[in-house]
Amino acid sequence: ARSPGTAVKEGVLEKRSDGLLQLWKKKRCILTEEGLLLTPPKPQPQQQQQQQQPPLPTVDCVERKGKYVYFTVVMAEGKEIDFRCAQEQGWNAAITLQMVQYKNRQAILAVRSTRQKQQHLAQDPQPAPLRAPVPRAVPGGESQLPAPVFGG
Repeated sequence: ARSPGTAVKEGVLEKRSDGLLQLWKKKRCILTEEGLLLTPPKPQPQQQQQQQQPPLPTVDCVERKGKYVYFTVVMAEGKEIDFRCAQEQGWNAAITLQMVQYKNRQAILAVRSTRQKQQHLAQDPQPAPLRAPVPRAVPGGESQLPAPVFGG
């Protein structure tokens, strides 16, 4: 098993910019088991930024045109990011596979957590329900509880 930060696939993808012209910009991409890291293809020394994308929930709109595969990644918060790459690179398939594996790991963790909570509850003795005191007979036939007092 790989560690969570281990690269599954590395290379260059083209990402459509959010600007008015929607230009395609090359981004160095590192696909890990937890998400997608995007960096400029040749980072300048002052620009050592790595943009961590949150875990990838879905790949949408896969389309093949000419030499490119175009696909949209829909993030957990609903944000859409358009990518393209050469058909033979197989990025959309790799991202989809990692998303499925990520969701499987999350589901397994959720089941384990639920089971642990259930086991914990089963092991903890439940407190006895509160009961009203039961009068006990004492020698002489009197009850230990005080007799009710009526105003008068």
